Amino acid sequence: MAPWRMPSGSGWNSATACAPTAPPISSLAERVAPPGAFRDAVLITRPEPGAAETAAAVAALGWRPVLAPALVLAPLPPPAGLAAPAQALLLPSRAAARALPGVPRDMPVLAVGSGTAAEAAAAGFRHVTAAEGDAASLAAQAAATLDPRAGPLLLAVGRGYSAALAKALRGHGFSVRRRVVYAAHPADSLPGPALAALRAGEIRAALFFSPRSASVIMALLRQAGVAETVDQVAALALSARIATALAGLSWQEIRATPTPEPSALLALLGPAPHSAARA
Repeated sequence: MAPWRMPSGSGWNSATACAPTAPPISSLAERVAPPGAFRDAVLITRPEPGAAETAAAVAALGWRPVLAPALVLAPLPPPAGLAAPAQALLLPSRAAARALPGVPRDMPVLAVGSGTAAEAAAAGFRHVTAAEGDAASLAAQAAATLDPRAGPLLLAVGRGYSAALAKALRGHGFSVRRRVVYAAHPADSLPGPALAALRAGEIRAALFFSPRSASVIMALLRQAGVAETVDQVAALALSARIATALAGLSWQEIRATPTPEPSALLALLGPAPHSAARA
């Protein structure tokens, strides 16, 4: 399945946003910038955990990463029942894997994707399986590998997140203990280096990892008076749903990955043109 593209000002809407609308899209390295207008910076809106890792991967492609985390994640005090027996622990995010004091490390873990699985393993969990990168695949993995009669599922989430996932799991017959283990607060403002790079026209692309992050960044761009600068910025989204959330600004283009994996987003970005020229 090829990534799809929505040019700015095309009049698209959310009813059609999830279908491919163009032939396979080249990486940014294969697209020529206007003479004298080369831009080598990429805005990274992902919060920690994950922002530094993404920045390193972007730098390895020859781009200059500019951090602008949309959200600030913080663990919460352990909720009641967090360490109670369960047949499996479900992790829909990397942040949840870092906020599980007292949960037995021999409990089987189903993680939403490979990055969350790695985070769970780093936290000491010994039996970890990864789904395909989104909540639907996590629910499907649970339904295929777990037995509703074998005990409840522990679903560790951020505040305000994964209610639909809990509902889907209950629809498969599972008893679900949804426990909130971290909070995600919107950033108050764009970092100074990000503002400077936007005002100087240095940003070539912006990477988006969630609908909420997309909404927060658009609000911060408007707040800072730099929303108009994105007409020369390609918005690259981890899913069509995220791409839909980006429609409020006049991005140069909006493109979404065919699969919800960070590696697919990096492939969509591709190597920087000057790096490709040296290869």
